[in-house]
Amino acid sequence: MSWTVALHGGAGVLSRSRKKEKKDALLRALDAAAAILDAKGGAVDAVAAAVVVLEDSGLFNAGRGAVCNAAGAHELDASIMDGATLQAGGVAGVRRVRNPVLAALRVMRETPHVLLIGAGAERFARQRVAEAYFVRSKKRAARHGTVGAVALDANGNLAAATSTGGTSAKLPGRVGDSPLVGAGTYADNATCAVSGTGLGEAFMRTALAYDVAARMRYLGESLPRAARAALRGVAAIGGDGGLVAVDRRGRIAMPFNSPGMARASLSARGRRQVEP
Repeated sequence: MSWTVALHGGAGVLSRSRKKEKKDALLRALDAAAAILDAKGGAVDAVAAAVVVLEDSGLFNAGRGAVCNAAGAHELDASIMDGATLQAGGVAGVRRVRNPVLAALRVMRETPHVLLIGAGAERFARQRVAEAYFVRSKKRAARHGTVGAVALDANGNLAAATSTGGTSAKLPGRVGDSPLVGAGTYADNATCAVSGTGLGEAFMRTALAYDVAARMRYLGESLPRAARAALRGVAAIGGDGGLVAVDRRGRIAMPFNSPGMARASLSARGRRQVEP
């Protein structure tokens, strides 16, 4: 069985600034995942590796490039899910964690829990970095810019991961969809893996990521049709954004209803798409 990976770098009005750098980061993220998948590694490790590249780049609203809340502080969220077991892990509201997606991975693999928040999550993560690590822009950042990845590995297993700094100038303590299973992230080998980016409150209210999988499972919809229908549900309540998804046969969907969405995909057959 061949493998497939798809990822996103945020939805919304995409800035033309540093476009080449963002494209290069998306390509590096694809390569990081591909190296694992080519070596018969698992989908979980592949999506984590891809998201780490995007978190470390400082070019997206995640990890090093995360926006600040209304108090001028960083509060980062992330999650990851294994479609083979339905195990998942997430962290929310962490302020000094270098790679929230790796903290989420540890929650999944090393604890009986799914979600850790705040100071407890930071102590568990053991990745503390100084405030100077984060990139601070002089310009007000857009509300979008979440990063995420989905993958199908050679053993037929699916996984998804998502990481974000949240909305710019959000109220301290606000948590969006990205660390929540079924909202911003979902993976189930029986259907698909999904990572979303956009207006988190709308994604939570419609259970966007799970909605895609549920439409496939209960209505028998194809991945593209299910993904588009789930986004229509978001639009119906005034939300926008997009998602990347892959099903158990390696088919990809990357729809969005926002002005744009940075996205990329790659398969073992060499088919590559990058839209920064």
